[in-house]
Amino acid sequence: MSLKTSTRDKLKIVSTATICTALYKRGFRNQMIQGVQPLDPSKATMVGEAFTLRYMPAREDLNPISVFQDRSHPQRRAVEECPPGAVFVIDSRKDARAASAGSPPPPCAADARDP
Repeated sequence: MSLKTSTRDKLKIVSTATICTALYKRGFRNQMIQGVQPLDPSKATMVGEAFTLRYMPAREDLNPISVFQDRSHPQRRAVEECPPGAVFVIDSRKDARAASAGSPPPPCAADARDP
């Protein structure tokens, strides 16, 4: 199901508290992401359907950096398959220090930053 443009526009002007309350009233409790901050506060509010990836730390003995050269690697596929208009959400197990996408960002992430 795709997010309608009219719905997206309405969500851009609604506060996070209002959205949380609406979710709570519909039985969705504890729906939150901690520590979210805008990369550039001067840009428009980001709204979209969540495209999620649960990131599991790599074991150095089993996952050398070369595994990411494989286009079928789950993390690489998730980054490359995130649909236009979606918000790529990475669950790094509540560890903000986890390197989830690297630097520089993948080309598709750089494209998303510059509308």
